[in-house]
Amino acid sequence: MVKATDWLAKSLTYEDDLLTDLKEMISIKSVRDDAAATEDAPLGPGPKAALDKFLEIAKRDGFRTGNYRNLVAYAELGPEDAEESVAIIGHLDVMPAGDGWTKDPWTPVIEDGRLYGRGSIDDKGPTFAAYYAMKMLKDMGVPLKRKLVFMVGIDEESDWTGMDDFIAEYGEPTMGFSPDADFPIINGEKGNGSTVARFAGNNSGSARLVSFTAGERPNMVPGTATAVVETSDPATLQAKMDAYLADETRVQGKAEVDGNQVTITFYGLQVHGAFPETGENAGTYLANFLKDADDFGGNAKGFLDFLGGVLHDDTKATKMGAAIHDDLMGDLSMNVGIQRFNDGQDGFIDMNFRYPQNTDAETIERKVQESIPANFDATAANEGHAMVPHYVPGDDPIVDTLLNVFREHTGLPAGERVIGGGTFGRLLKRGVAFGALFEGVPDTMHQADEFFPVQDITRSMAIYAHAMNDLATK
Repeated sequence: MVKATDWLAKSLTYEDDLLTDLKEMISIKSVRDDAAATEDAPLGPGPKAALDKFLEIAKRDGFRTGNYRNLVAYAELGPEDAEESVAIIGHLDVMPAGDGWTKDPWTPVIEDGRLYGRGSIDDKGPTFAAYYAMKMLKDMGVPLKRKLVFMVGIDEESDWTGMDDFIAEYGEPTMGFSPDADFPIINGEKGNGSTVARFAGNNSGSARLVSFTAGERPNMVPGTATAVVETSDPATLQAKMDAYLADETRVQGKAEVDGNQVTITFYGLQVHGAFPETGENAGTYLANFLKDADDFGGNAKGFLDFLGGVLHDDTKATKMGAAIHDDLMGDLSMNVGIQRFNDGQDGFIDMNFRYPQNTDAETIERKVQESIPANFDATAANEGHAMVPHYVPGDDPIVDTLLNVFREHTGLPAGERVIGGGTFGRLLKRGVAFGALFEGVPDTMHQADEFFPVQDITRSMAIYAHAMNDLATK
């Protein structure tokens, strides 16, 4: 029997090679870019380059490989004709860098034992820790009775393009995990979907909201928001902003005056949209200030009232009547991820909801529509990729096996857990998320200066190798 200490010792011999490959992968700016999409690169050149690099590495290491429509790549180990299989599902796409970095997000660097760079913890670092774990089993010649299939997608942060179709064509594996969350395990995930309010941008007051911009993705809390306001009294508007920020210390801001136009920028705290309560939404704060700061009218006024009133500082959606709790999955959460207003153009507000088993997307859509102020000519509808709640019972053998492996490596107590985040683990009926963030390590997913401690990369590799061994051989 191979002990936890043996798996760790073996993993340490792979650490340098893993870091070399991982740094090269992090340097690829694999952000989805629809404007640059081609037939060969359907999600843009960056994600395609990351997929190509993974296939190059997997072929170099002698795995059986495949490429599904330049959207999903996979590597296999073990008997091709095995009746049962174990999937490991990671992703190589990343969020936009956003603001606030003190380092170049696309130039990975190790400082104070931490590997910094966009994707280091979400999800290139964990994906490569798991990949090298499978490589370790291959190099050791471990006899597998179940096939291991390592899948990587390049659109996890947006619409999961290609993954459902690939698994349907490939055949759903017996069980599996995604290295894209926390240890010890995530065996339940809330429902996840966006409701979007759409409207025409128009003004009718003495002040004019020229534009309002906040957020880049539904699953990121906006850390920066900017509005351009045309007003007859710029000095008074700026003074009101200074007074607002003196009282509201959770955000910062600045104003730039150019004639009768004032450009106001607020700075909050950008975090993962699954945990909006841990951030500060710069956009809702800016709207909260502006809605009473000048004489706006038309949809500009309705937009500010809705965004800065109903949606502001309410990550449980209590004010719109959508708040709900489930004993297994906890509370519904709401992230107001993208906010756009341009005078004379169509605008939108994207609200991303993570919800428990006792509600559904249609109920949430109705609650949003009912909460839109009467002075705001807007309609709400569910849009984009939606996912229903997912749960693998705690007594399922995959949950038991993974928890036992974690306990052996850490000596810590471990039990089942449900989160608001959505991982590729939910693609499988018996799919869970397993690591790679350890308790006590700051969660920098979707944040500036994202990092993954090097020792945790190697610890994860050891845990993953042990887990794959037990899932595929016993």
